[in-house]
Amino acid sequence: MDDIAAKAPKTHYTSAEVTALSHLYRAEIYRSTVWRTRLDATTNWAVVTTGIALSLTFSSATASPLPLVLVGLLVAVFLYIEARRYRFFDFWRIRAHVLELYFLGPILRGQGDQFARGWNETLFQDYQHPNLHITYLEAVGRRLRRNYGWIFLIQVVAYLGKLMIHPVPLSNLDELFARATIGPVPGEIVLLCGLAFHGTWMAIAFRTFRSRRGADRERPPPPATDAVLDLARGP
Repeated sequence: MDDIAAKAPKTHYTSAEVTALSHLYRAEIYRSTVWRTRLDATTNWAVVTTGIALSLTFSSATASPLPLVLVGLLVAVFLYIEARRYRFFDFWRIRAHVLELYFLGPILRGQGDQFARGWNETLFQDYQHPNLHITYLEAVGRRLRRNYGWIFLIQVVAYLGKLMIHPVPLSNLDELFARATIGPVPGEIVLLCGLAFHGTWMAIAFRTFRSRRGADRERPPPPATDAVLDLARGP
């Protein structure tokens, strides 16, 4: 009889197990928060270095636009680092979201702990054999669409604006190429390399747009009233 009871499927967690799972949820939230902070750090580096390059480039009419070119390469390195960090942030966030949906959610609804869709077994397998849930290219695309695409856009506009207005307004295309020249590298080559550089980021952003999770999910219509806000206002 004891063997049969031991083999029977579990229908609920004990109070000690619920406490342990609550601490597990706190740990996953902490981990995702740490990686989210790291994301903010690399974005701040990209913004600050771009700001410094803009200040140097537009400090005088005779200042070189080269700082914007060099900072563009540096921001690409920051993007590489941030995409890697985003993959780990997404990894911890997914675990926390599973616990919110299938452990805390039923408790909030007064249904007690549930085992819908075998979430506990799936989560255990993920702990036993961890696997990142987003590819590196998708992570790069997400960060481009959210942050870095705008940073690169500012750099491009500032660089072209510098070539067009300093030291005097541009009068012909040959003059544009002359101003874009960097040492022995002709301006035409410099501009083509810049086009290829930023075109690559645009291609990645558009290529990974369809790979967004939930992009094909039907969105519910917005509610007429914000129920959560009404609750927060009090009785």
